[in-house]
Amino acid sequence: MSFKVAIVGRPNVGKSTLFNRLVGQKLALVDDTPGVTRDRRPGDARLFDLRFTIIDTAGLEEAAADTLPGRMRAQTEAAIDEADLSLFLIDAKAGLTPADTTLAELLRRRGKPVVLVANKAEARGSDAGFYDAFTLGLGEPCPISAEHGQGMNDLREAIIEAIGEDRAFGKDDDGAEAETDVMLTREEAENPEEVAPYDDSKPLRVAIVGRPNAGKSTLINRYLGEERLLTGPEAGITRDSISVEWEWRGRAIKLFDTAGMRRKARVVEKLEKLSVSDALRAIRFAECVVIVFDATIPFEKQDLQIVDLVLREGRAAVIAFNKWDMIEDRQQVLADLREKTDRLLPQARGIRAVPISGERGTGLDKLMQAVADTDKVWNRRISTARLNRWLDGQTVSHPPPAVSGRRLRMKYMTQVKTRPPGFMISCTRPDAVPESYIRYLTNGLRNDFDMPGVPIRIHFRAGDNPFEHKRKKKR
Repeated sequence: MSFKVAIVGRPNVGKSTLFNRLVGQKLALVDDTPGVTRDRRPGDARLFDLRFTIIDTAGLEEAAADTLPGRMRAQTEAAIDEADLSLFLIDAKAGLTPADTTLAELLRRRGKPVVLVANKAEARGSDAGFYDAFTLGLGEPCPISAEHGQGMNDLREAIIEAIGEDRAFGKDDDGAEAETDVMLTREEAENPEEVAPYDDSKPLRVAIVGRPNAGKSTLINRYLGEERLLTGPEAGITRDSISVEWEWRGRAIKLFDTAGMRRKARVVEKLEKLSVSDALRAIRFAECVVIVFDATIPFEKQDLQIVDLVLREGRAAVIAFNKWDMIEDRQQVLADLREKTDRLLPQARGIRAVPISGERGTGLDKLMQAVADTDKVWNRRISTARLNRWLDGQTVSHPPPAVSGRRLRMKYMTQVKTRPPGFMISCTRPDAVPESYIRYLTNGLRNDFDMPGVPIRIHFRAGDNPFEHKRKKKR
């Protein structure tokens, strides 16, 4: 049976740096600014031969419960309660502070195993902070450098001693090794396009994106039935892209909460740039993306740009008009939203759009059904015979235009990939096919094969010339 470890400490002691070191990837945002991490983020950690779940947390601060630091503190305390062991990080270079003493008392009250870790021990002048850590009464501190990877073997030994050898190595009561979760390989993570045939029961990765304060974290909390993610009236609370596991109608769903994406000209701070970059990475890793619109002020320029970005990345997209409980004349507004969706998003003709209220929990099941239906279309494969019959009909009803006095001929069509659907057409002079005719074929595919709202890629190539080798011989 695996175990969970929470990394706790005051702000800016290196918790996220240690988290990234243990998971082997730069998943958590790291910056010199205190308070970068706000939500608790789980990850699969590896420390030599140890395998466990690690939880990154926000820096613990004294604050009122209704403030943002107070809500961050509640998230950290929830992580401590969830974990089997806490790694209590202190900054050996800066020394102890009253916040460290307060946190040590909180951990003692919880009554769970604690490993005291003195980070930044490689720095000059860190010895004083290291020896001061003994006064916390949590045992001998383990000196490490999360940034440089020093002291990791000592940390391994401290974890085994604190939690017990049987638990540390995942042995059940009968001594058998417990099964471990299967993780994506690097090849699978970097090539999400290569997939098996569609399966209704397969796990699904869904990213929730949108402008700041559109209600993304509230929506995920409503799905989970708990306050898993930090929410509030302040815009831009979420910084890291946090993934959470969930189940809908027996199907495993991994939801990715992302930072709000503002217009590029307004993103000037380094930390916000890192947050947006993390959100873009979540979009690329997801299969379906839910773009959350604020129904009270929909179709801002940034909303349209986010939808266009998702489609250019080739992801399946669904629009959620959130805060529907604040709309009075709903029938009129819904008709207006549908008209604007068709007019302002021609590249996503037929995209599914669902009015919801994350605050009250209305429309959420319809939204997930739209996600599942869109994912099915995104994975759709059409036989070559059907495509060629369709291409013949299209070219008869609307022949390709003549370019420079020469008529283009469409010879053959096949589907070369899914996720998103991609097609190849063999034709004469592929570089001369005008954009207007490509749009005509794309819209025809959407209508005739029922593929609304997903990006469609059409590539043209010249057919092989059987007399090419004879021409080379003459030369």
